[in-house]
Amino acid sequence: MRLVQFVKQSSPHVILFGAELDDGGNVVVLSHIAPSTLDFIQGGENAMKIAQEYLANSPPSVYGADIDLAAPITGMDKVLCIGMNYKDHLEEVGVPIPKEPLVFNKFPSCIVGPSADLPYPKPTKELDWEVELAVVIGKKASNVSKEEAMDYVYGFTTAHDVSARDWQLTRNGGQWLLGKAMDSFAPIGPAVVTKEEIGDPHNLNLSCTVNGEVKQDSNTRQFVFGVDAVVSWISKFSTLLPGDLILTGTPPGVGAFMKPPQFLKIGDFVECKIEKIGSVFNKVV
Repeated sequence: MRLVQFVKQSSPHVILFGAELDDGGNVVVLSHIAPSTLDFIQGGENAMKIAQEYLANSPPSVYGADIDLAAPITGMDKVLCIGMNYKDHLEEVGVPIPKEPLVFNKFPSCIVGPSADLPYPKPTKELDWEVELAVVIGKKASNVSKEEAMDYVYGFTTAHDVSARDWQLTRNGGQWLLGKAMDSFAPIGPAVVTKEEIGDPHNLNLSCTVNGEVKQDSNTRQFVFGVDAVVSWISKFSTLLPGDLILTGTPPGVGAFMKPPQFLKIGDFVECKIEKIGSVFNKVV
């Protein structure tokens, strides 16, 4: 199932919850079952069963052309991220494979929708792109094993891990937070796709283009630590809650490590795309 939050263009101040029938297709409103994606996930198997029974009866839908997609999930407790998690990216950077996941975070307030404009922050001169697969947690997870970790995963979405490289790498005492958690630094979407529809999350093509030019093109087969390992690792330190996001790292091709380095500028258009999920499109303004 593809879960979305959206507004009808005829009433843009009301955010609705629904199921997208296919990527970019019509949407069935499910707001009578739950007011938001987070509430729906918290409703567990019962909410999913009610939705599946409703959808099986071919209910009316809203034309995709008549809506604007918002971030597919909001209001989560945590937005966590994994750094240096693609083997081909590590080769690009020239650093050894880490022995344990490198964990950092963004704030839930960084989350914006799949077509939201990306305001260029005044403090940075090195704005960069990163396409990432984001894990959506489905139920409370504390100290879970790698073997049981996928039971706690609800689904996945596409994320653009926007980064201010100067503040990530050379400012703020080496702490990554400011360079990763500025306003609008986590566009996600277009949908939260349930894990059953994704299948194997460790074999998904993902790419990033800037103004139509391919910058990143890889596959999640390149993960150093898979989804199960990442969920298990984080749960040993912090209890994961329904709706929490985990961005799982980025492949090679980011601007900071090009020769010479390349960075985003006002007017640039970035598309981050993941197989079976779809794209987020963000214009730098």
